[in-house]
Amino acid sequence: MAQQEDVFKKLVSHSKEYGFVFQSSEIYDGLSAVYDYGQNGVELKNNIKKYWWDSMVLLHENVVGIDSAIFMHPTIWKASGHVDAFNDPLIDNKDSKKRYRADVLIEDQMAKFDDKINKEVEKAAKRFGESFDEEQFRATNGRVLEYQAKKEELHTRFAKALNDSNLEDLRQIILDYEIVCPISGTKNWTEVRQFNLMFSTEMGSTAEGAMKVYLRPETAQGIFVNYLNVQKTGRMKIPFGIAQIGKAFRNEIVARQFIFRMREFEQMEMQFFVRPGEELEWFAKWKDTRLKWHKALGLGEKKYRFHDHDKLAHYANAATDIEFEMPFGFKEVEGIHSRTNFDLSSHEQYSGKKLQYFDPETKESYVPYVIETSIGVDRMFLSVMAAAYTEEQLENGETRVVLKLPAALAPVKVAVMPLTKKDGMPDKARQIIDDLKFDFKCQYDEKDSIGKRYRRQDAIGTPFCVTVDHQTLTDNTVTIRFRDTMTQERVAIDQLRGIIADQVSLRNLLKKITE
Repeated sequence: MAQQEDVFKKLVSHSKEYGFVFQSSEIYDGLSAVYDYGQNGVELKNNIKKYWWDSMVLLHENVVGIDSAIFMHPTIWKASGHVDAFNDPLIDNKDSKKRYRADVLIEDQMAKFDDKINKEVEKAAKRFGESFDEEQFRATNGRVLEYQAKKEELHTRFAKALNDSNLEDLRQIILDYEIVCPISGTKNWTEVRQFNLMFSTEMGSTAEGAMKVYLRPETAQGIFVNYLNVQKTGRMKIPFGIAQIGKAFRNEIVARQFIFRMREFEQMEMQFFVRPGEELEWFAKWKDTRLKWHKALGLGEKKYRFHDHDKLAHYANAATDIEFEMPFGFKEVEGIHSRTNFDLSSHEQYSGKKLQYFDPETKESYVPYVIETSIGVDRMFLSVMAAAYTEEQLENGETRVVLKLPAALAPVKVAVMPLTKKDGMPDKARQIIDDLKFDFKCQYDEKDSIGKRYRRQDAIGTPFCVTVDHQTLTDNTVTIRFRDTMTQERVAIDQLRGIIADQVSLRNLLKKITE
């Protein structure tokens, strides 16, 4: 675990050093849990968004996009349940004066049982070598079964307390399991209380006439309140979906782990409207489609898992997360929820407007049910960076840091470098860039030795480096270097576009999802 935390620290500093992520307002000592994306970060982020957007609206004829406003009528948040129910259970340690989410403290305790089980498995694997049967060991070893039973006992009690919103029992679990504050090391805890996560502000010219409005805590409601507009103007037939990418805001008290949990973040959400009774079938289909989207990036099959919710939101009849193995454990990157007809029915009630759909096939009117897929752009960004960050020992004893980003997502697709600054090589390199820049994000680099330049491009994840040398001037060929293998090939300049396009095209990723 310590080694993983070390990797995470390196990733955070690498993100700053190479222009991916900066602390917001850094020259004013920063604003906690708010981050800015630098010149390479914004390219990677935009590429992730494009991959998601195209996978939704290009690959599905019945999915269209919208872009709704951040400010919305305050009654919307009453209807959605956010005013009354959008709370986190918080607990303070009296000695360190630090505030924690009670549910996260308990989840961390459950993870400790998992760590103990994994240590037992690792020890046994070393002892038995190749003859080790992990499945059998997990099913029969006394110590493993004991830890498993303890974890399940805690899990059952925790799930009940969450579902019952029993704050006293959440605190009692923390006391019974002797969970200590990571800072002070003491068990001197306050009561658990609820804290609403919405930011509020005022709209209007005078204090008396101003209306209290909220910064949206999710992008989904903007889709629901536009459902009828889109359905009518687009002549959409059920089943159909509405996709949106946009900013959301949550006043997280315990914001942590770099860009994993932020106060201002970006979501990519799609709400898919279906016939009542067909929602669980569509829920299963979208689970499958979304996991394929993640796996197509090639970050590692074993880095993903589904995690079904212990506590279903008040509106859901099924919910699962796609979790990714971050340097700090498996964490939620995307949620897939069967939201029933809660949202549209609630907006119908609060607004007094009919939000029913007349189904020409069944000749009946009904409020559609909804399957939601919701993914955090920033969490996706972090998972891509974490999976890509690699330190390699080279044969000459050097270490190179390389971001093995999926080529289609890389901020810069190709760097063009003249071997020296003379003999017309820079001009030739510029000509190549002028030809390629309409298709790919290119970078020109002539400073330092060619080796140092390669290292710089490795560190930002550039898939291809093209070197212009003396031979180029006589036969129009260049050396192309491949990031992951470091192999080099001599190719004709007019072949470059084809070689690069083949690797960096989103089309290849999108095809994998539909296979």
